[in-house]
Amino acid sequence: MTKVPAEAATKRAHPVLSEVEGGERTPRGDAGRSPVAFLFPGQGSQAVGMGEDLCARFAVAREIFTQADEILRFPLSALCFEGPLEELTLTVNTQPALLTASCALARVIETELHLSPSWTAGHSVGEFSALVVAGALTFPDALRLVRERGRAMQAAVAPGVGSMAAVLGLDLARITAICQQAAEGQVVSPANLNGGGQIVIAGHREAVGRAATLANNSGAKRVIPLAVSAPFHCALMAPAAERLRAALEPVTVSPLRCPVITNVEARACTDAGRIKELLVRQAVSPVRWQECIEELARLGCRDAIEVGPGRVLSGLTRRIAPDIRCVAGEDLVAVRESVASP
Repeated sequence: MTKVPAEAATKRAHPVLSEVEGGERTPRGDAGRSPVAFLFPGQGSQAVGMGEDLCARFAVAREIFTQADEILRFPLSALCFEGPLEELTLTVNTQPALLTASCALARVIETELHLSPSWTAGHSVGEFSALVVAGALTFPDALRLVRERGRAMQAAVAPGVGSMAAVLGLDLARITAICQQAAEGQVVSPANLNGGGQIVIAGHREAVGRAATLANNSGAKRVIPLAVSAPFHCALMAPAAERLRAALEPVTVSPLRCPVITNVEARACTDAGRIKELLVRQAVSPVRWQECIEELARLGCRDAIEVGPGRVLSGLTRRIAPDIRCVAGEDLVAVRESVASP
């Protein structure tokens, strides 16, 4: 049995964690408290050392990482804590690593701060973490699913065939038209609608290159090629979607404890019977993240926690919906001050 040592991260411990560990607990209950959304990041937020501080201090976090090591039969915890970054960044590893780190942090927030979400949402693979915390998927099932999803996405397109690029400063209608013009019989389409003037496109490498040129000529502020191992969230992921459908077949989806704002529809979903199909569609559909945050704002959300490594979603949320206070869950003191008190 693999055990994640309690002292694994003492050398890089975040000072704010000890303050929360030793401080007063916020009592459970909704009286006087604003409802909060838990937001879970996707690929690109991974970093060597993620989860290490939590495991050094909180048994519930260590339990999640130990469970992941045992289920996957390899030391995912060591990869998260020590790297190397090149191996952590491989899609087949990144997806289970992010799920594990995010679910461990969610467990700490729920048990230590006694905070539970009124809604959850996740960017791309982060949607699996959102479904775990909402009670729809068990952590073991989600872990096996994202491991298979990562393998399927990596295998769907041969290395060098596909690519992705972030386009800054053009609206969706213009980028959609550019992709249609650039396709020339290949695949290129909007993949991540991130908000804040940022839209990511994905498809065949040549078509993405043509679209990038057209975007620059159309007044884009910047076009940034992304260092990714596959062109996610486009039609080239169809083989991966079918493998995911097969992997989902034996999985039980339980009733949701709270609504999940899904990537495909950017609407609150509470129907467990629709989750599998939405996850399959997500693999070949754009992540409608701007609309997801706008939907949370429409539903009355004013507080959100980015539950996972990094602060990418916190920054996007501020640009999309300034009225929503979004704090990074890694900074548990900030969480405590922002949303745990009336």
